[in-house]
Amino acid sequence: MGDLLTAIPTGMTAFTATNMDDILMLLLFFAQVNTAFRKKHIVTGQYLGFGLLVLVSLPGFFGSLFLPRDWIGMLGVVPIAIGLNRLFDHSPEEEEEHEEPSPQNSILASFVSPQTYSVAAITFANGGDNIGIYMPLFASTTVQELAVILGTFFSLVGVWCYTAYRLTQLPMIAQTLTHYGNQLVPFVLIGLGVLILVDSHTLENRGLTVLTLIISLLCVLMFWYNARSINVSPEGEEG
Repeated sequence: MGDLLTAIPTGMTAFTATNMDDILMLLLFFAQVNTAFRKKHIVTGQYLGFGLLVLVSLPGFFGSLFLPRDWIGMLGVVPIAIGLNRLFDHSPEEEEEHEEPSPQNSILASFVSPQTYSVAAITFANGGDNIGIYMPLFASTTVQELAVILGTFFSLVGVWCYTAYRLTQLPMIAQTLTHYGNQLVPFVLIGLGVLILVDSHTLENRGLTVLTLIISLLCVLMFWYNARSINVSPEGEEG
């Protein structure tokens, strides 16, 4: 019983140590909420991304299947791509109201929407440290302790989301994020991706470095072409 009780502070310590940077990302996400990007997308995506981190870390509990950290770091390309997309995308945000879907459709839509997957991908890509800590942590626990730690983890994900959302409601923070959030988010995402690549030693592998550069260049060309196509005046097509 004593070991199960100590599993709670152990889970809280491990979660806090590996997810402090998620508060900043959640603040930026909640500052971008509009009719297309909603709070449910952020919360669902955060849970989905964190769930994938736990799933990838579980082999440490079974004592098999070790993922090389430099390959995990390749996921840093995901926030870079999303940041580049936002940097090149100058289309106006949708302000008009939309009809609210039914509760069942709303829940289903939050799981299949690209907004949810974007949040989940960034959460997972930023989890190299999580995997590095969770795998040995899980390997040293019993089944009961693992269940308590995972329960603590997923409870704290909700606490993290609620805390970040409440912080965006503070006038000073809300005004700052409203004025500078849209301009800041692309650079924060790109910086986060680069940090993941560097911290995971991905760029020390020449093959992965070349692959990262190729993927990034393709993303730049694709987003630039899309932005250029959107900016072409439709009046030029009239005969």
